[in-house]
Amino acid sequence: MASPDQSRPRRRVVVTGVGAVAAPGIGVEQLWKGLQAQPGPAPRLVEGFDPEPIVPKREARRLDRFTQMALVAAHEAIEMAGGLDAVDPTRVAVAVATGIGGLEALEELVHQTDADESRASPFIVPMMMANAAAAAISIRYGFGGQATTPAVACAAGSQSIIDGLRQIQWGYADIAIVGGAEAAARDTARTGFEAARALSTSGYARPFDKDRDGFVMGEGAAILVLEAAEVAEARGATPIAEVLGGAATADAHHITAPHPEGTGAERAVRLAIADAGLEPPDIRYVNAHGTGTELNDRTEGLVISRVFGDDQPPLSSIKGATGHALGASGSIEAVAVVEAIRRGELPPNIGLAEQDPEIPVKDVVTEPRPWTPGPAISNSFGFGGHNAVVVIGPA
Repeated sequence: MASPDQSRPRRRVVVTGVGAVAAPGIGVEQLWKGLQAQPGPAPRLVEGFDPEPIVPKREARRLDRFTQMALVAAHEAIEMAGGLDAVDPTRVAVAVATGIGGLEALEELVHQTDADESRASPFIVPMMMANAAAAAISIRYGFGGQATTPAVACAAGSQSIIDGLRQIQWGYADIAIVGGAEAAARDTARTGFEAARALSTSGYARPFDKDRDGFVMGEGAAILVLEAAEVAEARGATPIAEVLGGAATADAHHITAPHPEGTGAERAVRLAIADAGLEPPDIRYVNAHGTGTELNDRTEGLVISRVFGDDQPPLSSIKGATGHALGASGSIEAVAVVEAIRRGELPPNIGLAEQDPEIPVKDVVTEPRPWTPGPAISNSFGFGGHNAVVVIGPA
């Protein structure tokens, strides 16, 4: 297996701000609190979401819900980073992922077309576009660096972090606004996932449990502000974590099912750890993809067992609380890792009553657990065989 080229110097990349909108709560503080509690049945929607005053009503009418959520999360992250008014906007990249994009707008357009109505908004196509959230953040703040939208299914949120990391490491940008947004927990998408037999019939996500029966749809957005360490220091920003490395691979196997042996996912985990300049024993926590589906949880367990052997770090999936926010899930989970580092506490794996004995993971966190922060990995594995793994450590 080829290893990353570690010979050329790379800039250190720190996290200076995070923001979140998710089913457990709006804002990072409420998200963290919500990760501790058993939620109600499916789907996991962001109750009471109102983008004002961050997004005024007139502007909100021209934006799909997923873009509104991205703007609210970006506002929180940039405020935490101390504001970016004094930086060169042409050196700020934006990478905001999604899996499906503006589904609400698409449904509205289909409805109007079927009804032969002529009331479609002139903004309806931009509302639907997958890149709408990245574009909206770029436009709102005047960021003129590369603006992109990874759309690699459920690996997209983590892929955006890797993309921003590389932009800074390789010198194309000094700062990157990265993350994901998704608001696809709607009847059309649920019908499709039900047809694929991927959704929970009980309405509860139970990652790694012997009685797990599928994933629960969620929605939300999460944004991280990444900066070259020397740029953050020069402007007096306080790093709250460091992105140590990352890697992405493909299973090259099946459009929905993971490779049964997890070979592509294992390569992603090993390459990400190597990219961070670490070895598997250096990892102190695994934020698992952990969807609660039969194949995903078993395959991920095999991967973790092979990579870490008998010396496995503690592990948890937060999807029992958040639901599966598809293209936003990896970024929401990365924010959870950053918060675990900031707070010295690991989030619990909600929904686990009795671990499936066929899943060879040794230490699933079932209650909030104090820990001494160290390097952590966050796994994201998506339809199409897309795998993205990010390594995050203390600043």
